[in-house]
Amino acid sequence: MKTAFETLHARGYIAQLTHEDEIKRILRDEKIVFYAGFDPTANSLHAGHLLPVMVMSHMQRAGHTPIILVGGGTAMVGDPTGKDDMRQMLPIEAIDTNAAGIKKQLERFLDFTGANKAIMVNNAEWIRPLNYVDFLRSVGRHFSVNRMLTAECFKQRLQKGLSFLEFNYMLLQAYDFLHLNRTRNCTFQIGGDDQWSNILAGIDLVRREEKKETYGITAQLIETSSGKKMGKTEKGAVWLDAERTSPFEYYQYWRNTHDADVMKFINFFTFITDETIVLLNAEKESAINEVKKTLAFEATKIVHGEKAAVQARDASAALFEQGGQANAAAIPTTDVALTEKMTVLDLFLASGLILSKSEGRKLIEQGGLSINDSVITSPILAATKDLADSQGIIVLRKGKKTYHRVRVA
Repeated sequence: MKTAFETLHARGYIAQLTHEDEIKRILRDEKIVFYAGFDPTANSLHAGHLLPVMVMSHMQRAGHTPIILVGGGTAMVGDPTGKDDMRQMLPIEAIDTNAAGIKKQLERFLDFTGANKAIMVNNAEWIRPLNYVDFLRSVGRHFSVNRMLTAECFKQRLQKGLSFLEFNYMLLQAYDFLHLNRTRNCTFQIGGDDQWSNILAGIDLVRREEKKETYGITAQLIETSSGKKMGKTEKGAVWLDAERTSPFEYYQYWRNTHDADVMKFINFFTFITDETIVLLNAEKESAINEVKKTLAFEATKIVHGEKAAVQARDASAALFEQGGQANAAAIPTTDVALTEKMTVLDLFLASGLILSKSEGRKLIEQGGLSINDSVITSPILAATKDLADSQGIIVLRKGKKTYHRVRVA
């Protein structure tokens, strides 16, 4: 059986790590406790969060114990990493609600019942009660401002302005590692590669305070071959919450993967065995679409379950391979009450397929909007009940592959 390090290395997850030789030995010879943190700035994770989550899952499968840290405390400050502007300040109630939603999603990837069952903690427990002066005296004294200003997570913000509130984020994340080391013997931190500076800060703090060595591994930050940020579409983030991104839309996101990315994403975002990956890699030149379907199905099954993945696969086949609407109930659907003056642009706007009427007009000029497979030629076409089938359904399409159903209310 492969060690956790061997699996992570073979699948291409690792971007950077501290103490490589020591990490290889520890992950081979010992069973460790490790953690990754997720700030609850929304009530759902999105596809861009998945790489550290998959790393955690592979680590647990190799016998190590994961701690999922939900940042109910750090979210009150906001991580400046990768942001051009300061994050929106959320009320405590919203942060707590978001944290509960994220917990449910992570339960799909990690085992909470086995011998090395996953543990979920919320750093609000130890961060919100902190006395600021005591915190600065015990933790802040270990941090050099000069050194902090050289960190990648702050560099791009120094030009536009970095608030003092955000400047404290590194201290708080480092304190998380110290707290988990003291209370749960946690010795590893996992994160995206943009968290490298924060992880190093935590390792340094544990070394100074506890005289112990701890370790860090970062996962790759991914852009697709087309240059898009991983987990982003024209409509925005690809959420793990079915209410925000339906299983059909989620399936389609992976089904439309660029040819050059498909094997990389199979390694990253599925639990397909090494032996099967070798077979798929051999097939990709002659049967790339079948390989993409495998990626889409397996990725959707992990997040939404096998039943939803089957429905999404069948709906996709009905639309794009059979040319019909049979078995297409998995397509995202919006209830709309038609009014006397409603146009087709209003209908597309209500469905969320377009974000503005000006966008819709441009798409119509390009032949990019259709209703019931008929291309729309005029933006002032009336949206009437006559467009609906016997079940009251109107099928909207943007471009060649983005479908949405409207149920006439």
